[in-house]
Parts: sequence; structure tokens; C-alpha cells
Amino acid sequence: MARIAGVDLPRNKRSVIGLTSIFGIGLSTSKQILGKLGISEDTKVSALTDDEVNKIRNEISTIKLEGALKSEVQMNIKRLIDTGTYRGKRHRRGLPVRGQRTRTNARTRKGKRKTVAGKKKAAAKK
Repeated sequence: MARIAGVDLPRNKRSVIGLTSIFGIGLSTSKQILGKLGISEDTKVSALTDDEVNKIRNEISTIKLEGALKSEVQMNIKRLIDTGTYRGKRHRRGLPVRGQRTRTNARTRKGKRKTVAGKKKAAAKK
């Protein structure tokens, strides 16, 4: 089992896809790393030798990943909120930040809302 940057890579996937399970490494970065080290993208993670895994670990150690990257992103969002920018206000309210419409289709950010209209009053007893 290959464990890199505190993440267990999925054994049955190709190495280029397996590396993307690490937060901060996407497909292009993964291809770059493997190309630089001369490791085939088609090799399964389970077929990687210990030497290749160590090479990948050394190459990845120069990139900001996982916890450090997540905390940096959170600090950037906090800075936007503290300075009172438009984007910060949208983050604070839990609304879409990048200009999407909210009259419809903002369910991921806004959440599912119950409709209040159409509620019928209970029949009055005599």
C-alpha cells in the first residue's frame, strides 16, 4: 500500500489517477510529477516499487499539500470576510461567490428550503 503525504493511495487505480486523491494535486500536476520522474502513467499504484514511491514522496515534498493547503485556503476566506469585500460578504451569508444566479439553482450553497406558502389553516371547530 502506497502512503504519500498522509494519504493511502487507491491500489487498483493508475498512478496518475491515484496521485489526485491527495488534496492539492490535480491531473496536470500528477502528470508533471510522473513525467519528471520517468514513471509510466499507466502503472497501477499497487505495482509501484518502494524506490518509485520514495521518488514520488521526495518530489511531492516541495509542494504545499493537505493540511497546510487547507489552512491557507481557510485563512484566505477569513481575510476576505474580515476586510468586508463583496466576496467575503457572500461567504459569510453562504451564497454563491462567483457571480452565479440565486433566483433559481443556488441549492448547493443556499440549502433546501421548505415552502411556507400554501399552508392551510385547520378547520375551526364549532
